[in-house]
Amino acid sequence: MRPPYWDRARRALARRDPVLAAIMRRHRQAHLVSRGDAFATLARSIVGQQISVKAAQSVWQRLAGAAAVTPQGIGALDGGALRQCGLSGRKAEYLLDLAARFADGRVHPARWSGMDDERIIADLVQVRGIGRWTAEMFLMFNLLRPDVLPLADLGLQRAVSLAYRGGRRVSEATLVRIARPWQPWRTVATWYLWRSLDPLPVEY
Repeated sequence: MRPPYWDRARRALARRDPVLAAIMRRHRQAHLVSRGDAFATLARSIVGQQISVKAAQSVWQRLAGAAAVTPQGIGALDGGALRQCGLSGRKAEYLLDLAARFADGRVHPARWSGMDDERIIADLVQVRGIGRWTAEMFLMFNLLRPDVLPLADLGLQRAVSLAYRGGRRVSEATLVRIARPWQPWRTVATWYLWRSLDPLPVEY
């Protein structure tokens, strides 16, 4: 489903930024889509850390075959069972911590609708294995928050470098400055800049 703000954001960004307008014209039919439920999205982000997309998919399929990918299903496994799915010992610990926090309410998705982005990020980074970048991807791809700017994202840095700086390196301060006119639609701008590098959307 297309986010309800998508078309309004596109029009606003096209008026303010001719570089983005040109990128958006090349990808008229594509849009951001929410990816699954909260627990599964975060679990998948942990599984995929520092391994290839193909390897992550293989591990994910084995994990889904071993248990329901829910806090209760994953929490019922032990570290050995998770390692048999192809997870490292550390990632097994991360998944069990994530499951425990969902199960006991320390991570409680129902309350996020009333929280701003930074408070949700603060909630998520308490979970072992989830840093700010992962939390930002969650805000964008699961909660469909419209104004996320993932400054540490290498793809965004490269896209801005190529589109706005002639291939020169982009500092975080420069990225913030270039992105200022995109507010309050920086998620949308980021998503289209990723498309300028790769037309196929990545799932998180």
